Amino acid sequence: MAGLLYRLGRFSARRAWSVVIAWIVIIGIAGLTYGLFAGTISSAISIPNTKTSQVQDQLADKFPSANGGNGSIVFETTDGKAFTDAQKTEVTSFLDGLKDLDGVKDVRDGFATQDQLDEQRQKITDGREQIADGRKQIEDGQAQLDAQKAQLESGKQQIADAQAQLDAQKAQAQAQAQAAGAAASSAAAQAQAQAGQQQLAQAQAQIDAQQQQITSGEQQIQAAQQEIDANTTKLDDSERELEQGSDLLALSKGIRFVSTNESAAIGTVQFTTSTNEVPAETKDAITSKADDAGIDGVDVYVSQDIAQGVPSILGPGEVIGLVVAAIVLFLMLRTVIGAAVPLLSAVLGVGVASLAALSFSSLVEFISVTPVLGVMLGLAVGIDYSLFIMNRHRTQLKAGMGVHESIGLANGTSGNAVVFAGATVIVALLALNITGIPFLGLMGTVGAVAVLFAILIATSFTPALMSLLGMRLLRKKERARIGDTGSIRVPNKPMSTWRAVITLVAGVAVLGTIALPATQMRLGLPTGASEATDSSQYMAYKALEREFGAGQNGPLLVVADLPKAIAEDDVTATEVTIGKALVQNDDVDAVLPIGASKDRDIIAFQVKPAGGPDSISTEELVKDLREQTVSSDDGRITLGVAGNASANIDVSEKLADVLPLYLVVVVGLSLIILILVFRSILVPITATAGFILSILASFGGLTAIYQFGWLSSVFGTHDPGPILSFLPIIEIGILFGLAMDYQLFLVSGMREAYAHGASAKVAVQRGLHAGRAVVTAAAIIMISVFSGFIFSESSTIKPIGFGLAFGVLVDAFVVRMLLIPAVMHLLGRSAWWIPKWLDRILPDVDVEGAKLERSHPSDARGHDDGAAHRGSHAADVEPDANAHEGHTPTHRA
Repeated sequence: MAGLLYRLGRFSARRAWSVVIAWIVIIGIAGLTYGLFAGTISSAISIPNTKTSQVQDQLADKFPSANGGNGSIVFETTDGKAFTDAQKTEVTSFLDGLKDLDGVKDVRDGFATQDQLDEQRQKITDGREQIADGRKQIEDGQAQLDAQKAQLESGKQQIADAQAQLDAQKAQAQAQAQAAGAAASSAAAQAQAQAGQQQLAQAQAQIDAQQQQITSGEQQIQAAQQEIDANTTKLDDSERELEQGSDLLALSKGIRFVSTNESAAIGTVQFTTSTNEVPAETKDAITSKADDAGIDGVDVYVSQDIAQGVPSILGPGEVIGLVVAAIVLFLMLRTVIGAAVPLLSAVLGVGVASLAALSFSSLVEFISVTPVLGVMLGLAVGIDYSLFIMNRHRTQLKAGMGVHESIGLANGTSGNAVVFAGATVIVALLALNITGIPFLGLMGTVGAVAVLFAILIATSFTPALMSLLGMRLLRKKERARIGDTGSIRVPNKPMSTWRAVITLVAGVAVLGTIALPATQMRLGLPTGASEATDSSQYMAYKALEREFGAGQNGPLLVVADLPKAIAEDDVTATEVTIGKALVQNDDVDAVLPIGASKDRDIIAFQVKPAGGPDSISTEELVKDLREQTVSSDDGRITLGVAGNASANIDVSEKLADVLPLYLVVVVGLSLIILILVFRSILVPITATAGFILSILASFGGLTAIYQFGWLSSVFGTHDPGPILSFLPIIEIGILFGLAMDYQLFLVSGMREAYAHGASAKVAVQRGLHAGRAVVTAAAIIMISVFSGFIFSESSTIKPIGFGLAFGVLVDAFVVRMLLIPAVMHLLGRSAWWIPKWLDRILPDVDVEGAKLERSHPSDARGHDDGAAHRGSHAADVEPDANAHEGHTPTHRA
């Protein structure tokens, strides 16, 4: 690799304009493909095959009307008074104008929806009064009917008595007739008997007539009783339906669409797809219409579900970071031209990488942070990698080496180390694909592409620029003293053991203390509360929280999966049963039934949590609901949960689950790479332990500032919340590669000094002395670039910038420059121990290109431009009493 890079450097130096033009053509092609094939960038984060996505798929299949995401638009009067009729009309007209947008299924007017709810509540009140009146009428009718029944029974008794009396008279008359005998019967007696019979017959007729009246009365009373019973049944059914409706309204009492003081209203936009899949054009159109609403006396705020904008790739903070990096370069190199080379190389690399990656955005889904991360990494490593090579080249020029030969040798030595360091970053970023999370794997791939182009630019474009600039990379004073480097004094005394012990203990204690907040770190995704205080998202979030309760910012969609389909008449009763079970959870504020599927085998509900979407209570509520079952006559009813808050929880849980796996992979990779480079067992272990300390300290700082709200006025964390869910994994991947960079440039110097005869403890000081200047400059540049993103307008980008900047600060200046030298001093010669069998089978990596340097001795003459050149110069040093016999301590610049 060193030889290949040497030849590449020489070629770039000799064909400088060809290389520069080639890269200009490449960026032109990348720009063309971007213009032709670039797609939209999503602002939402989603993961397939989560519990939320499964519920959404179920809704899409069985309940299309309930499927699709929702976004809120908040309307608030500027004077805090109730909406006027004219304002209500304008709000309704504005919402109606959104129906024609692509991807919008429907809109709901908060005023109309609230009126419907109020009407339903009024209907229930009126219905109860009507039922009470009906009950009274039925009771009065029943009383009258009972009185009639009593009269009828009395009449029946009188008839019975009269019939008994008549029957007695009949019997008496018959007895008298039989006693008189037929012979004694005279005509007068017969006439009298006949008259008696007629009287009895008349009496019997009267009784029969009365009996007929009684029978008719009974029939009338029976009919009246049937009517009363029918009315009672209807009244019972109405009352039962009324009570079910009342129960449903009672469950949804906490859900409002117009605030109690009528100064705020919610408009809801329902999309044809989930919120994450809504095209950016649709969201932008809604936001634009809201900005231009122009409703007199009414502020219009679009919630984060709709207004989650794509952050700008380069903002004022990022530009300030680049300016600081340029100042650091100038202070280190003392030449404007020299400082411009790494900056120009980095910007070119970022441009090519970003345009090339975004050309595929029409094929794969890019989230908004993906290109920003690529820019962040590309700028940081691009500047550093070009600086490493140019710094070596400038040192060789000052020693008298010819321009082209110096470029080739710098590319083969420092460039070789750059390729190795960049490769570790690339491997760590590509390893994000093992998490199985698409957007995270894509982020890692885009970041790896940015680093790859930074390497290619540093090893080809940078040499071409250095060739074109020639000796102008040096200051006039340096050009006047070419070849006269003088003597360079290097350390010959090791640090004291007590100092090493104190440094190690104090350093670990400090980092451990900083890491303590990480034990309480919670993962989540940004909400409207984390946006800029003057943004529409923040205003909408706060208005909803203030007027409607925190849970209004993250309602849950709960789907009840029934054991079997139910009858249409049983839907309301089932909704009441499930709703009452849902509201039993402590953190449920209200439950609003949405309806049943066409087959009536699932029922959907909107559940308003008591807490906000990023609160611990809401997170626990989602878990509780998913574990809850509801008993029914047909069996157990299981519950599924969807919605934006649920999706955010699922994303965070999935990322938290894969974090340990990724950490194990990165740590294992770290050990293998460092064993190959340093041919040691203890050096990789200490380096990896230092990396873990850096990561934990960085997590602690993130938690303290962005979750606890410490130093909120400095970092703009006005509403602290959970840490960005994918940040820990991203930070592990990036900081791993950067930590290995610093480990390589510092510890390889220690290994070189030890191999050239210095004692193990003196070698530690010499390696630190040789590499700390360039590592310090590189780290400051990294910190400057990353810090520029801390003050981005995007709540997603801010913690990423801080995490990386703070991580580099801790790793470079505490771990690599303090703790690692202390540990190496305490280990002494054992630091370089390796089993002989392992030493035999390990390949010779030669990261620094030592073989190439030996093949190009420092007293050789360059044939490219006829100028004298020398490689790494020998230093005049004091004799080292601890040096190995037969070796002279030297220092390579």
